[in-house]
Amino acid sequence: MSTFSGRESFPLRALVSDWSERVLRWCVRHRWAGPERQCSRSNGGSGAVSPSGSRALNLYNTTRAMKIWTSEHVFNHPWETVTKAAMQKYPNPMNPSVFGVDVLDRNVDQRGRLHSKRLLSTEWGLPSIVRSIIGNTRTCTYIQEHSVVDPKEKTFELQSTNITFTNMVSVDERLVYRPHPEDPEKTMLTQEAIISVKGVSLSSYLEGLMASTISSNAGKGREAMEWVIRRLNTEIEELAITARGTLRTPMAAAAVTEK
Repeated sequence: MSTFSGRESFPLRALVSDWSERVLRWCVRHRWAGPERQCSRSNGGSGAVSPSGSRALNLYNTTRAMKIWTSEHVFNHPWETVTKAAMQKYPNPMNPSVFGVDVLDRNVDQRGRLHSKRLLSTEWGLPSIVRSIIGNTRTCTYIQEHSVVDPKEKTFELQSTNITFTNMVSVDERLVYRPHPEDPEKTMLTQEAIISVKGVSLSSYLEGLMASTISSNAGKGREAMEWVIRRLNTEIEELAITARGTLRTPMAAAAVTEK
């Protein structure tokens, strides 16, 4: 197991002001009902639903700004299948930017929940204009990930944050997988990301570009999940065929012996 001394997962309160946190939670809780809803205040922000179903929200206060991106997706597979695929998502051909995964810690708590901490090595692939503005051509970064699988409640929650370039860019992401409320044979994925660019000009513009990149990567990630599920199903079928063949061999031998 790899060892790593890094920043622990930051709570939301350490990332945004109390007011911004309350606005964020209100907006996520109400799911931005309607084709388009504005969320604003005298020193607040605005947000809109994109045609693809993902949502982006700008939050402002007197000290900092950030972009909040949210999305929902339904997998036509049971929660157990999707959770297994999510835990074995990398490597995959749809997300070649993730080139390293190290498990830092894994344990089961008293409630039977599986906790995992991993370190992901990834190539962010930022647009060239972003790299030129932030003044850094090196886009290899490390992501710290903490996940909790609760088999009793059937929830799989994953939180991740970058631990490099934090003086310029912060991307904090949260994914929750749970059974679809209307169809237990399907799984609902809720995905949220908070993007903050600090200490450079055009920060709002850069946050918008990064939100677009996250949206694109989320689509690739869903394709990767389907790819992993197909691979797992193929492996199960091959094991079943092998098992049946193994059982037939001694049975055939026994039949010959009896004759």
